[in-house]
Amino acid sequence: MRVPTSVYPQTTPASVEVNNLVNPAAHIPVFSQQDQASARDFFASNVNVTPPPASDHFVHSERVTRSVPKTKVVDPYTQAFIDFIYENPTTYHAAEYFAEELTKAGFTYISERVSWKNKLTKGGKYFTTRNGSSLVAFVIGANYTGGNGAGMIACHIDALTAKVKPISKKPVVEGYTQLGAAPYAGAMSMTWWDRDLGLGGRVVVKDENSGIIQTKLIHLPYPVARIPTLAPHFGAAANGPFNPETNTTPIIALEPSDPAENELRPDEVGAPLAGRHNIRLLRVIAKELGVPVKSLLNFDLELFDTQKGTVGGLEQDFLFCPRIDDKICAFAAVNGLLNSCEEYAVTGSSINVVALFDDEEIGSLLRQGARGGLLEGSLTRVVDALGNGATMQQTYANSFLVSADVIHAVNPNFMNAYMQYHMPRLNVGVTVSCDPNGHMTTDAESLAFLEEVARRTNNTLQYFQIRNDSRSGGTVGPMLSSSMGCRSIDMGIPQLAMHSIRACTGSRDVALGVRLFQGFYEEWEDVDYYVRSGEKM
Repeated sequence: MRVPTSVYPQTTPASVEVNNLVNPAAHIPVFSQQDQASARDFFASNVNVTPPPASDHFVHSERVTRSVPKTKVVDPYTQAFIDFIYENPTTYHAAEYFAEELTKAGFTYISERVSWKNKLTKGGKYFTTRNGSSLVAFVIGANYTGGNGAGMIACHIDALTAKVKPISKKPVVEGYTQLGAAPYAGAMSMTWWDRDLGLGGRVVVKDENSGIIQTKLIHLPYPVARIPTLAPHFGAAANGPFNPETNTTPIIALEPSDPAENELRPDEVGAPLAGRHNIRLLRVIAKELGVPVKSLLNFDLELFDTQKGTVGGLEQDFLFCPRIDDKICAFAAVNGLLNSCEEYAVTGSSINVVALFDDEEIGSLLRQGARGGLLEGSLTRVVDALGNGATMQQTYANSFLVSADVIHAVNPNFMNAYMQYHMPRLNVGVTVSCDPNGHMTTDAESLAFLEEVARRTNNTLQYFQIRNDSRSGGTVGPMLSSSMGCRSIDMGIPQLAMHSIRACTGSRDVALGVRLFQGFYEEWEDVDYYVRSGEKM
């Protein structure tokens, strides 16, 4: 049986007027609603109908889909890191997350504002924070004796971002509402253009009834901003160079059809931030926090990529994710401390420490940065409380610091940028960072120390040094080791596309980082015993 010709649409004339314009695709068959209804009725009542001729209908290819390769399972640490990055997009959220994880593991929070004299005990686990964006956690071994050292891993948890300006309100441009934002540490580069950008950070609010002032974290659960590129059809104007002040201003809305939406409502008159920021933005923030607009005193807000990280590659070898630098090392270090803390609290004779700093990407000079003294101050207070008169100089001399920051994995498209034999690969192991000009702290003694830890814990180390015709980056290692006078090494998890809005590392590199850092906390004290035994007194 063949389908009646009435079921098929008739081809329209060679040209059809559409809104007084000639439709160039007028030869395409047009299916009217009556045509479609007739076809549905016919096929519904004739299940054995002969298919129409191939020239008269579209043949669908068989579609086979599968979410992930069945031969691979995402490593639990990798998935946990992906979730951590997605749910904690700013430095403030990251610090809060780690504080919560430490608390769940039995660590006790101690404020910098109070005395620590009667709060610390041997075998205890503690942490403190500063500015809501840096953190130091430590485990005091039950056998701790004054003068014994500390095994430390230091990382940073800030990342390249775009920060909302103190006065972010911008003049309307052809119906667009824009947001005044400034690059932090080289952000808002071309990799930031045409991305779905979210908004989050911390907001200072005042309770209208009690007058209490507190800080709340905010993470808008949807993209709110975009920096649009100019289409290449515009020629030279689309090729740059681009002005970072005028060409990278994010758009956040279209102007409302009702101009009254931009006016202050009666309950918003006198709001501290009114006039400095778009009132519609303030309303969104206030609604998200569940407070009136007048309660908003100030905020530190930033833009970030909202796309969630994922594993990728034919065999799921890669991890594609935003904000890898340096939250991946921080995540691995904290998990290494958590995995080792229970046994160390009972058997350890020194102090195991993890330090997470803000502002590394801009020089670490602020109070929440590595040069702010949070790590040194925390150790000093431990020694003052439990050290029986030991000096900090003796403590530091017996200490060892791992400065953990991401390092460059080899990029197969730019082999000429790397030095032979110094090409870290993904999913192999943590990379030791070297530099002859003091940008890294690695030397022969500290490298031998960490290599012994790696041998004991079955970890593979890789090595990186920049070419003579390139410049090296920096870490918190030199500033901390010079401040304390302790031994130190620089190392980190390798990654591609450092400082891009979205980077790449290996899907097994998170777990490899956890394993090495846990091994350091478990073995450094014993390794140091043998090092000390070989020193000339």
